[in-house]
Amino acid sequence: MSLLIIGALLAGAPVATDTVLGRWKTETHNAIVEITRCGDSICGKILTSDMIRSNPALKDAKNANEKLRSRPIQGLLMLSGFKPEAGGVWSDGQVYNAEDGKTYSGKITPVGPDQLKLRGCVFFPLCKTQTWTRAR
Repeated sequence: MSLLIIGALLAGAPVATDTVLGRWKTETHNAIVEITRCGDSICGKILTSDMIRSNPALKDAKNANEKLRSRPIQGLLMLSGFKPEAGGVWSDGQVYNAEDGKTYSGKITPVGPDQLKLRGCVFFPLCKTQTWTRAR
């Protein structure tokens, strides 16, 4: 088989939807987020971060819902409701940002086995993308 045909076959190989599962280091605060299956969707919780390491009792103080402001950041569900698409992409999810207490619509796109692009949007085109790397 020629290298050209092999290259074409590999380029078109689908990305497994389970590629996103595992522990990921975020671009900000050196946080580790664990992404797991939650029924038909995926979700992610914060395991640790620089801020949690310096203050293990850190609370979700900026949450828009006053009743949730006393919950700890460690273990907080920050990703939820993501549904699978073609190519290993997960979309139509929610991204909670404890820094501002707001929830954004999100999309997770694997970039190979060890990187993710996480995009959160207030509304399109007001979006921000982060690159997360697999935690070892």
